[in-house]
Amino acid sequence: MTAAVSSPSAMRLVRDIEPEAAPSPSAGGDIESLQREVAGLQAEISQLRRKGDKLNFHLSRIDEELKLAARLQQDFLPKSMPQLGQIHFNTLFRPAGHVSGDFYDVLRLDENHIGFYIADAVGHGVPAALLTMFIKHALATKQIGLDGYRLLSASETMARLNDTLIEQALSAATFATALYGTINIHTRQITFSRAGHPLPIVLRANGQMESLECEGGLLGVFPDETFEQQTVTLEVGDRLLLVTDGVEVAFGGDIATSQQRWVDELDQKRNLPAEELLAAFGDSIDKACGGNPLRDDVTMLVLEIRA
Repeated sequence: MTAAVSSPSAMRLVRDIEPEAAPSPSAGGDIESLQREVAGLQAEISQLRRKGDKLNFHLSRIDEELKLAARLQQDFLPKSMPQLGQIHFNTLFRPAGHVSGDFYDVLRLDENHIGFYIADAVGHGVPAALLTMFIKHALATKQIGLDGYRLLSASETMARLNDTLIEQALSAATFATALYGTINIHTRQITFSRAGHPLPIVLRANGQMESLECEGGLLGVFPDETFEQQTVTLEVGDRLLLVTDGVEVAFGGDIATSQQRWVDELDQKRNLPAEELLAAFGDSIDKACGGNPLRDDVTMLVLEIRA
């Protein structure tokens, strides 16, 4: 018969020599469950990395294609601006992205006339850039016959361009603003028409600044649209300024505020020569954007009469 262990010291001795309790079955199950969850998360991370690598590859391809499209669009712009006698052209061209919905051109029409135009397709990016390419090639400035050619008036050019654009029956609601004009290199008389484009501005040599009114609807909206035609004669020291509405947008704020800021900037710079005027505007736009990307394409075209 075993004697009962009753003293405190004996009880402590018994506890010390008793084996430790075995782990419960549920503890092992929890560890295995956690291991499975960790393995599943690692598999998901690996899959996300593969998808990320694939996405980066496609984004890189898109970026390269857009850069190529930008170089191609640049190739369609004038390589150099005509400078003929007293008549000189200068431009500021700032796309908001790789490609631009703005476009401009200056071309020698004959021995007496130079043609110029500026266009702004609705929207941004590739669709707008494609529309500008179409406009460039659809722009008709002459009517050629067996007995020679006839220069189309500015209003005829705009009307034909509008009809050609509508005839395409494009699936998307695509339209554009534009202004086309010609200048007689001997008389310095400018004839122009506009299609919903910002008004051209004359900066006179005496410091005066005036907007030239001329009615005309957007290109590609209404068939058989008629476009008003206006004329103005420039004197030595005068400049004609054409812009796209991205110039206003670049200065931010609401419509009224941005318009006023743009006018104030022009008023401060109106006496500068063409090259300095455009360079100063470029600096002002950079400051107004604060290092952020442009919200819209910016184009400025200046025709200057030099002594």
